Formats: sequence, C-alpha cells, structure tokens
Amino acid sequence: MQFEYTRRRSVRSPVTDAPTFRVARLAAAGQRDRDMSDLIDRSYNYHSARELHWHLADRLGVAPGAVSVTESALA
Repeated sequence: MQFEYTRRRSVRSPVTDAPTFRVARLAAAGQRDRDMSDLIDRSYNYHSARELHWHLADRLGVAPGAVSVTESALA
C-alpha cells in the first residue's frame, strides 16, 4: 500500500525541541482526489515521515513493510 501525504504546518516539539509536522492530507499514491486522512489523527504532531509510516501500518493492522509513505511534491 502506497500513500502520499501533504504537510500542514511545522512546529517544534516542546518536549524534544525537534521539528514536527501535521498531516494536511493523506491519499493513496496516484489518487490525490481520494482523501484518506480519516485513517490517522491529523491533530498529532509527527516527528518524521517514518513515524507516520509506522502509525499508518499500525492503524491498518499490517506489517510496516507493507506500507510506503512519501511526501507529496504538490501542496
């Protein structure tokens, strides 16, 4: 399963002082018109695309290797 996401905004974590981001939109790769953002908590501040990847695999109940997540080049 391949997904593309668009960042909504970046903030710094008050705990780790590392940059974070929220997901504005999540879609199946190649299907930008099909919003799948309801699969995740869009209010969560992710620290990395890897964290989003693991979160999405957990939500879908599949092994992390079955999911691919990339940032959309288009906002």
